[in-house]
Amino acid sequence: MLDIRFIRENKELLQLTAERKRLAVPLDDLLRTDEERKRLLAEAEALRHERNRLSEQIPLLMRAGSREEADALKMESKRVGEMLAALEPQLEKLESRCKELMLLVPNIVSPDTPIGASDADNVEVKRVGTPPGFDFEARDHIALGESLGLIDIARGVKVAGSRNYYLLGAGLHLHRAVQQLAVDLLAKKGFTVMEVPLLVREETLVGAGFFPGGRDQTFELPADDKWLVGTSEASLASYYAGEIVDVSQPIRLAAVSNCFRREIGSAGRDVHGLYRVHQFAKVEQVILCRGEADESEQMLQDITQNAEELLGLLELPYRVVAVCTGDMGQKNYKQFDIETWMPSRGSYGETHSSSNVHDFQARRLGIRYRDADGKLRFCHTLNNTAVASPRILIPLLENHQREDGSIHIPPALRPYMYGMDSIRPGG
Repeated sequence: MLDIRFIRENKELLQLTAERKRLAVPLDDLLRTDEERKRLLAEAEALRHERNRLSEQIPLLMRAGSREEADALKMESKRVGEMLAALEPQLEKLESRCKELMLLVPNIVSPDTPIGASDADNVEVKRVGTPPGFDFEARDHIALGESLGLIDIARGVKVAGSRNYYLLGAGLHLHRAVQQLAVDLLAKKGFTVMEVPLLVREETLVGAGFFPGGRDQTFELPADDKWLVGTSEASLASYYAGEIVDVSQPIRLAAVSNCFRREIGSAGRDVHGLYRVHQFAKVEQVILCRGEADESEQMLQDITQNAEELLGLLELPYRVVAVCTGDMGQKNYKQFDIETWMPSRGSYGETHSSSNVHDFQARRLGIRYRDADGKLRFCHTLNNTAVASPRILIPLLENHQREDGSIHIPPALRPYMYGMDSIRPGG
């Protein structure tokens, strides 16, 4: 959420931002509603002031014996009170409508964010590692997973419908190993690792910036008035909601959790295998820091580097792209995606995402800190996917496959894989 004064003063910029982010935002409606709200607020404040003035005068007149004047003022006070009572519901309605419309206004984007319409316009920042060249007929992750008894898509679909799966034996161990490797990496870097709620209230998702725009992607449990999170970012960012925090040093939080997404609008896209599924697991990074652009930019670089470090440990080739306006979410000020080489696609596929949200999220959540002058300010918040599985299993299996059908396990994963250095046919 942006400050209403900023919205008033930057209508053209925000209209352009909305267009570039491909969002329909009723800015004119918001500003008209805000003007009416301000007019009624001024009226209400004038009425309250008048009522208070009359309330102070009445006892003075009573003590002076001017009963008739006092009675007249009582009648006037009653009339003013009735006018105020009639005005307050209108004002509440306008304030509610203003807040509703403000939730639709997108965050501005950084000056170095590429302008573009879709992910095709994202700009490569760097490329690390070389995609493998196989001198045998390479197989995709499903063929590898099925031959090695790691993945069962058919039974996942039978039990739970499309975009579901089973992970078996070493497939499960690999799935958990990459998560634990990420958790240990972040713990060593000073992150507080948490187990977080996965069923949350609607206001949590509104505050974290996932609603109202992301309702169609989120599983709802109406009987409980709860929603399943699509990322633990919502739970982590909301941890300090409504609080004043100490960010003299950035607050680093992380969680490992299951996540759930409906994938509405992705029919026909990435339907094969484990790329786009309803249930998955993520290790998420969230940082709260001072509301200083230089500091949050450094934090964005740091959390992106953490994800890159993990990919280095997994011995996977990848590239980092600056995400363009048309591919960015409503709340993001600046975003990087990391795409890992997936041989079966013949291209890089997104596996990680890093975002600097500035104070957009903290405003919605009410997370503030005191600056050097003691003034309350909103924090900047950032988030990054340290690892998401089973999607990361796609490049792990495909890049590390061998001609005999076995899978090389990078040394960093072996402590979490009972010392296994490879996954071989027949166990």
